Amino acid sequence: MALKFLVFLGSIRDSTPPHPARLGLRVARACVAQINQGANSAELIDPLEVKFTSIFKPHFSYARGKAPSQLASLAEAIQHADGYIMVSPEYNHNMSPALAHLLNHFGSSLFSYKPSAIVTYSAGQWGGVRAAVGMRSFLSELGCLPVSAMLHIPQAHEVLNEDGGFLESVDEEAWKGYFARTLSQLDWWASATKNQHVIVDPQKIMPAFKKAPSQRNAP
Repeated sequence: MALKFLVFLGSIRDSTPPHPARLGLRVARACVAQINQGANSAELIDPLEVKFTSIFKPHFSYARGKAPSQLASLAEAIQHADGYIMVSPEYNHNMSPALAHLLNHFGSSLFSYKPSAIVTYSAGQWGGVRAAVGMRSFLSELGCLPVSAMLHIPQAHEVLNEDGGFLESVDEEAWKGYFARTLSQLDWWASATKNQHVIVDPQKIMPAFKKAPSQRNAP
């Protein structure tokens, strides 16, 4: 069963001096490339290519059919995807503000009951690993629960080229195996949730809260 994934890049920086420009783009492209090697497919969502309004207004705040076309198209892609890969650098031990801003434009009902994978990177030695801690709670609240395995890529400019391929100086097979551990978990859970959606529509037995925050309250 072929699955479709969205790879969200959590960076809008167009330079990373003294390292190569858009280091995260290499990481995101690597995720896309590894997924596309099999029957599954992946699409890269680059926040630099998404035009938001100057005032924050999420997709769910618009009347039905009135959201900007690009926002509506992305919401549809999120709804129909089988899983998500979230790629983030580390900002003050937390996930990228650019990634949070992008994801906050969409309601959790679009993401819910599907899995996600956490991918972090850095130009330094830690691979952005501390950002992953906060990402777990963030993604859980969105409803796309992260799988246990994660990808952390230190000194990413010494591992990946601009196209997301592995540099000749690294052990390509070892890196592919490292990617596969996380992406295989994502594949397994995405297959399981997609099959279960056919058996039971979660929105029918656990509908989203859409009227007021008080719907979450205990009696």
